[in-house]
Amino acid sequence: MAGFIRRSTPKVVDGRVQKKNRHAPTENYWNTSQPLPVVDKERPGRGYKHLLSKADIHEFIEIIPEWNLLADGLDAVLLAAGDDGCDGWYNYLGIIALCAWERDLWKLGHKSYYVEHQSLFQRLGIPCERRGQDYLCKFTVGTARAYQLLHVFLHELGHHNDLMTSRSQNQCGRGVSYAEDWAFKYEAIVWDRYLEKFGLS
Repeated sequence: MAGFIRRSTPKVVDGRVQKKNRHAPTENYWNTSQPLPVVDKERPGRGYKHLLSKADIHEFIEIIPEWNLLADGLDAVLLAAGDDGCDGWYNYLGIIALCAWERDLWKLGHKSYYVEHQSLFQRLGIPCERRGQDYLCKFTVGTARAYQLLHVFLHELGHHNDLMTSRSQNQCGRGVSYAEDWAFKYEAIVWDRYLEKFGLS
């Protein structure tokens, strides 16, 4: 009888041969609750760049009062790939995403976008010019980073707070207006600490 050579040996544990291939998905923040939020980063995508680093997220978290309570149920903060017309998003898995910024820092937005954020743009010193029904907002690297942290991040955290304070904890029933109000409230709370830590330049 012809013999054969075993090219690899399956592992034996307690006298049982183990399966060679893994069949269970790798645990990560997409499929497994995390004890503390993970800060992760995707490639920005063509035409986009990340203005924020993982360290920026960790430092910003330090100035948010009662972060440990607010982060309950939050599994990750993701510096996500750029997405046309999307500054960030939140999903019910407990993930906040901040999208990469377009390489051209200036943003052209509809009048409604400008009106909703006018007070913040003025505080950040962002020049905005009317172009028909749109406004051209002339961000710098510093003011774009501030906008992402002080507004986009806090807005998505507001959605998470909406979810976690709902009775069922399976939907953000109070919607975008709740998240916007929540963001403006917390922006006022952390404003001075933000300027001290990050500045606007």
